[in-house]
Amino acid sequence: MKDVKITDVRVTLCDTRVKGNFADSTRQVETIGFAVVEVDTNVGVTGIGVTYHEVGGEAIREFIRYAIKPKFIGRNPFETEMLYEETFHYMRGVGRKGLAFCAYSAVDIALWDIKGKLLNMPLYRLLGGNNPVVPIYASGGWTSYSTEELVAEAKMMVARGYTKIKLKVGVDGGRNPMEDVRRVAAVREAIGPDIGFMLDANNVWRAATAIQFANNIREYNIEFFEEPVFADDIPGLAEFKRGTDIPLATGEHEYTRYGIRDLLLNNAADVVQCDSTRIGGYTETLRAIAMTQAWNKAYAPHGMEHIHMHLVAAAPNGIMLERLFMFEDLVNNVYLDAPQPVNGYLTIPEKPGLGLELNQDYLAECRERNGV
Repeated sequence: MKDVKITDVRVTLCDTRVKGNFADSTRQVETIGFAVVEVDTNVGVTGIGVTYHEVGGEAIREFIRYAIKPKFIGRNPFETEMLYEETFHYMRGVGRKGLAFCAYSAVDIALWDIKGKLLNMPLYRLLGGNNPVVPIYASGGWTSYSTEELVAEAKMMVARGYTKIKLKVGVDGGRNPMEDVRRVAAVREAIGPDIGFMLDANNVWRAATAIQFANNIREYNIEFFEEPVFADDIPGLAEFKRGTDIPLATGEHEYTRYGIRDLLLNNAADVVQCDSTRIGGYTETLRAIAMTQAWNKAYAPHGMEHIHMHLVAAAPNGIMLERLFMFEDLVNNVYLDAPQPVNGYLTIPEKPGLGLELNQDYLAECRERNGV
């Protein structure tokens, strides 16, 4: 394996306009996309990695091409620790958070895919797991929906076999929390008492309002409440935890282990949702997971279930994946025969690496559409 070398790093943007009225408490979603990375080697093995974007996809693509690729050509893909360390310091002025780190994450994931393929092992087994069946929940339920539309989507999720669902709160930009209380009550009545029910406020409230809202919905058995306050307001997250017994989920907006460390040190999370397509790929996610284990917290990553399935399967404190309904069409276009959830579980293919195959015809369409 010591003679394996990276020969090329290619990236394709696959983005699409959102069909429908999708808005959370703080923003309207207009476009979603994947930046799909392919890392070639001199032994004929190609690794794939993905990050996603709602804005800034072009910047991710160009950063990979002009900042990351030249540093990786000729390097051994097994050198994930050293490549991470070198690249972190190389881009530290622009890359400790944000689009540059998203770009690096996709490349790192592709390196881990190469490792699994060369060793002929699914990554969840390479990482020490032995059970390929992982719980997964359905995620949607936008604040732009009427109460009737919200209830209908919740019932549809359950009808599709999901035993846990997550919906948005923060209608009218968070200015009407009592309307959110009524909406939560309507959903719980519609789905019954036995379906796991989570909420996501997308950073909208100050701690006092979030606590008041949480205590007003306590009777509806909320499994966790995600980002009730601004993700960078760690004191506010800690204040929320002190003010209610509903478990607090956060971490998707942390881009390195240091952000996760600060959440844990400040008792500002019960469920840590670090996203390997942002935080620094598998290399940095494994460090973050180790810290969550040391603090005895749950790990439940944000979105991108086909990238995260191996990590959740291998982590003793990995509790579930998230399937964002908004991304379903894009996922089905980008991958060939990606595993689909069945009755609230996703089964990982017993294929080497990530176990995913790209739809090259669709990627070619994306490149043509983007003039690349």
